[in-house]
Amino acid sequence: MHKIFMTLLFGILLSQSSVAKNNSVVDNAIKSSFTRVNSIEPKNIILTNKQFSQVKSRAKTAVKTKIYRYYDIKNKTKRLGYAILISRVMRTKKATVLYAFDTSGTLRFTEILAFGEPPEYIPNKTWMGQLQNRDAATILTIGKDMPTISGSTLSARAITQSARVARAIYEIVLK
Repeated sequence: MHKIFMTLLFGILLSQSSVAKNNSVVDNAIKSSFTRVNSIEPKNIILTNKQFSQVKSRAKTAVKTKIYRYYDIKNKTKRLGYAILISRVMRTKKATVLYAFDTSGTLRFTEILAFGEPPEYIPNKTWMGQLQNRDAATILTIGKDMPTISGSTLSARAITQSARVARAIYEIVLK
């Protein structure tokens, strides 16, 4: 049983970190939204059963894994925020998005790092920009807080659901 768990853990970490192995992409995305960044430290989270249940409840969406990669963002004197990688299946293929929060819980930016679906399903920068600077009180529901995207509804839904998961992880584990 232990061997199966370790194999599964290694596989999930490898799949999530393979997108982030090119740290310059992650670093550039973070540095473009946070000023005076001196340190971006990659870390992993394994949610406890209680945290997993809390994340599912708060995010109001399906959560399939307890293992996540996040980045601790600091300058010389203080923490500036966290960025969390979330991988989800959009239609039939995975996409990985980086969600960054400042210390007040405001969603500072989202960056699509990998997108396995055809390019016409990628939400455009204008739509993605609507996720920026959303405070913790915003629920992020398609059709209410976020507009739908004609022809890319599944992508828009998956990205907003993932944003809710990232926010829940921030509030429950990292805050």
